[in-house]
Amino acid sequence: MIITCPNCNKQFRIDNSLIPNEGRDLQCGSCNHIWFYKIEEENEEVLKLNNDIESKDIELKVEKKKEIIEEKKKEFEKIDTKVDNENDMINQGDQFWLLRCARELDDILLHLRFNELDLGVIIFSSQGSIADILFYDNLLHEYSSNWFIKEIKHLWNRTLKRIDLTSRSLVTLIEPGSCFGGFLSEIIFASDRSYMAEGVFDDSNDPEAKIALSKSNFNFFKMSNGITRLETRFLNEFEKIKKLENEICKELDSQMALNMGLVTFSFDDIDWEDEVRIFLEERSSFSPDSMTGLEANLRFAGPETMETKIFGRLTAWQNWIFQRPNAVGEEGALKKYGSGNRSKFNWERV
Repeated sequence: MIITCPNCNKQFRIDNSLIPNEGRDLQCGSCNHIWFYKIEEENEEVLKLNNDIESKDIELKVEKKKEIIEEKKKEFEKIDTKVDNENDMINQGDQFWLLRCARELDDILLHLRFNELDLGVIIFSSQGSIADILFYDNLLHEYSSNWFIKEIKHLWNRTLKRIDLTSRSLVTLIEPGSCFGGFLSEIIFASDRSYMAEGVFDDSNDPEAKIALSKSNFNFFKMSNGITRLETRFLNEFEKIKKLENEICKELDSQMALNMGLVTFSFDDIDWEDEVRIFLEERSSFSPDSMTGLEANLRFAGPETMETKIFGRLTAWQNWIFQRPNAVGEEGALKKYGSGNRSKFNWERV
């Protein structure tokens, strides 16, 4: 079994037979800390997950050629922020919001990737209270040594990396009433483009769109290139990252976020719908293979790792793309180039 040192959080493997039922003292080989350990303590920390994931926090809306083929709408329940200690989190089990939200998001991502192959764009949006999100974000750090929180952090890290590695155009719409803060704002930085609403929209009761950074955005969730999404966004701009750290837990409006380089565009309610529509129409007209290659290369700037060699290296994507029918087939882009005729693409993404 695996034991965690309560002092330095170093983990090491130990044979169960070496620990009697009444327990014994253990000494950490890393920090030399000595503590008393009983196997029963580990047995109490068992969490059973419900394999049938019911979407309570994530709304999925799939559109195909302007035709809605699946839509789920619901009134979202207010996030429960009554967590006083570690036992409260564990007692909630798979209904603990941090865990539940990650599992639902991961489940829907897998559905879109494998069952909706001809969808070229995934749009992320949110609705709720930034304060509630930052409350849960803080739990990731306040109880960082707890085994339950550690596992949830690993799950969120995997889910965010799954977004990075999804071969679709990723867009985040930060609309009035949205709640992109802390770990949820990582979705903004994982997207190829982000649009943030400016001011309060007419005929809307939702508050002005704002985002918030937290400790989770700095040296916490790493991409495949081994650095954070902000470090990838501001590659080698170390002073810029330090300045952003001074903005932790501050709610930033659209102009502040735009000036800091945290979002791509900012539009008021007059231009919002038209700008988003034009972008989506433009993006849907491009070859899905070329978009896959372009986006993969732009997402993984910085250090090259084994993962980025596989998923993001220019030559790998280039060689793969130029052998696909969308490029070299009879109706492909390279065959039709210069002829005045329009290419015919297979819109399925990989």
